[in-house]
Amino acid sequence: MLERSAGILLHVSSLPSEYGIGDCGPSAEQFIDFCREAGQRYWQLLPLNPVEEIYGNSPYSSRSAFALNPLFISPRRLEDAGWISAADLPSAEGLDASIVRFQAVRAFKQPLVEAGFRRYQQGGHPQTDAYHRFCETEKDWLNDFALFCVIKDQMQGRIWYEWPAALRDRDLKTLADFTASHAQELEKIKLVQFWAFDQWQALKAYANRQGVELIGDMPIYVSDDSADVWSRPDLFRLDAGRKPAVVAGVPPDYFSETGQRWGNPVYDWPVMQKNGFAWWLKRLRYNLKLFDIVRIDHFRGLIGYWEIPAHEPTAVNGRWEPGPGDAFFTAVQKAFGQIPIIAEDLGIITPDVTAAMERFKIPGMKVLLFAFGGDMKTHPYLPEQYTQDCVVYTGTHDNNTVAGWWLRDAQEQERKNLEQYLGHPVDPQTLPWELTALAYRSQAALALIPMQDLLNLGAQARMNVPATVGGNWQWRMQKDGLSKGLAERLRTLTAECRRAHAAGAAV
Repeated sequence: MLERSAGILLHVSSLPSEYGIGDCGPSAEQFIDFCREAGQRYWQLLPLNPVEEIYGNSPYSSRSAFALNPLFISPRRLEDAGWISAADLPSAEGLDASIVRFQAVRAFKQPLVEAGFRRYQQGGHPQTDAYHRFCETEKDWLNDFALFCVIKDQMQGRIWYEWPAALRDRDLKTLADFTASHAQELEKIKLVQFWAFDQWQALKAYANRQGVELIGDMPIYVSDDSADVWSRPDLFRLDAGRKPAVVAGVPPDYFSETGQRWGNPVYDWPVMQKNGFAWWLKRLRYNLKLFDIVRIDHFRGLIGYWEIPAHEPTAVNGRWEPGPGDAFFTAVQKAFGQIPIIAEDLGIITPDVTAAMERFKIPGMKVLLFAFGGDMKTHPYLPEQYTQDCVVYTGTHDNNTVAGWWLRDAQEQERKNLEQYLGHPVDPQTLPWELTALAYRSQAALALIPMQDLLNLGAQARMNVPATVGGNWQWRMQKDGLSKGLAERLRTLTAECRRAHAAGAAV
């Protein structure tokens, strides 16, 4: 599936822009131009789904597995499309350019939504027909998502299984009456989703014209307080009150003696298999409209997953249950041909997971920051251990930056091992580039480097610290980050390591 190539990991929110958060506007196109100039074939992103303050604005905890984050809508592109006028754009002077302040960005963008909706109500907008086609094409998830959002607002944010029974259980007459009495609110949510989808499609088309492909990120599980679970409770292991009967997580290990209790509802895989995994195929099909390839987070859960009784406060008393395995991958292969997936296979991976990946030709991940804590002759994350069917990173969104790791997190043995491996004392100023070069020179088909490491940034640029709330997902690149010097340096390394450039040919 993957040619020998390279790419950059950078979330949309981290792009520079004048409106407090990266978006689908000019700075995204400038980043794609940079990728092209730097010989980069791929741009990897984090999930594009809506985020909420209550979940720390994590893109991995969303009220929808399908909807897009309205904060990524570009005001400039709204103006270009005639949905708003220049007069509708308030001053962005008070917005922070250094980090994302989500509440401030929401407050800034909401008046633009109102202005654009008023323009829609006036009628005659050139994109009205396209909007109606979008509503028809995406109605399977869009109508339920809009209903979920409006009802949740009416319920002061209460989780859906605490709503009145008629709404919780989706009584048809109750939902029809609610739809009729809240038509404008529902229409507004759908229109915003159209803007987000339309702008992203235009951005993807621009990237592909430049020879740059997009890699999306899809969490394996969905949030319990989501339109997905509310609209299809039959697909999840719920109790009589529609609450999760069992939840997802991972068992105790070296890093956590109580494991991790994530709290996501577990899929009812036998039910899903009976209908040919239709919901999952729909989800993948939608994501492949947005991206060229999709990384599935916690991929091993498709082979076997850790199931925890919902009443248990930790993951200790869970148990392994079989996932859908080959039946799932066969269905995906039948629907899409070559399976367009990268597996997040970090952590404890059992032989059955590895065998399935080999059987269906699904590449996995290697992380260089994990390579120096064990046996330096056999550690699977050392470059000489790689085969071609993998993707190598210096680190991921859950890791510190390379410089931050060396200065703050690396254990003494890791420091000794790394210096022995490199053959010289480590200089934190040059280490990110040294590890980037190691990744590029490896046998891995694809080398993906976080933008923070290419910019040689420290711990202040870390995207996320797992199991913490507050201060995550806020890092932003500054306007001077995409320098010609960096592009030339990357392009030279890409050529030296014989990795395909953005047009798919040798640089």
